[in-house]
Amino acid sequence: MPAFSRLLTTSFLAGLLLAGCSSTYYKAMEGIGIEKRDILVDRVEEARDAQDDAAEQFASALDQFRSTVEFDGGELEKVYNKLNSEFERSQARAAEVTDRIESIGTVAEDLFEEWEEELDQYSSANLRRESASLLRDTRSRYAQLMAAMRRAESAMPPVLEAFEDQVLVLKHNLNARAIGSLRNELGNIERDTDQLIAEMQKAIAEANAFIASMES
Repeated sequence: MPAFSRLLTTSFLAGLLLAGCSSTYYKAMEGIGIEKRDILVDRVEEARDAQDDAAEQFASALDQFRSTVEFDGGELEKVYNKLNSEFERSQARAAEVTDRIESIGTVAEDLFEEWEEELDQYSSANLRRESASLLRDTRSRYAQLMAAMRRAESAMPPVLEAFEDQVLVLKHNLNARAIGSLRNELGNIERDTDQLIAEMQKAIAEANAFIASMES
């Protein structure tokens, strides 16, 4: 199948899942050789990449904020526009992270439910026990992954709110006094942004570990 056709097919099938037609989606994916396990790994990879992109964007926004508080002449409106653009891009990256995390949960629960049901199909007690043990381990790793991703996700709103406050200050007070008030908040914003990026790096590491365990 040509690359463009594969892209259209994948997009259409993903639309089915988003629309709630999960059984149709899974059957269609299985028809082209893609199981729930593969879909889950793909979703985790997408969430990991979204968090990596978000971490870079928040770091970029922080750099722009530092440049803003160091302003010592020129057109302040241009400075405001740059800071506002960084804030809006950070908002978009944060929303994408949340969407990707939600997409993981849907597929994971469907996979675990199917796995649990299929345990009864084993005729070998030993194989059933081994599969049940692997299911417990996978669920445990999954719980660790989601906890790390949710911690990183929960660290985003305070940083976004802080950036938004600074953008609003500049929007309504394009003068040196406004720059002075922003400078007073630099330390807090640096601390919160650094903490956010650290949580994202932990979540990315958990994602890589989970992916490796699913592919081993």
